[in-house]
Amino acid sequence: MNQHQYIRFKIHISSEQYLSVYQGVAKNISTQAEDGRRIVFPAQNIKRFLTHDGISGYFEMELTAANKFIAIKKLDNSLLGHV
Repeated sequence: MNQHQYIRFKIHISSEQYLSVYQGVAKNISTQAEDGRRIVFPAQNIKRFLTHDGISGYFEMELTAANKFIAIKKLDNSLLGHV
């Protein structure tokens, strides 16, 4: 039975930092998940959350059992620390 994985993390990337993605300098985001794992994923996966201030918030990434990206969503900050 294939179980999906859900990885929660918080992130703050300024619009200037995300600009390096547009300039082709950076392609991946690296951050620490809520459970302590270091995760790296394509910056394109989080692009839709980009505002004039950058990307900031608490997110949940859904992956297949084989670690294939499915989706990412922004969570309410009140859920921080809750599993």
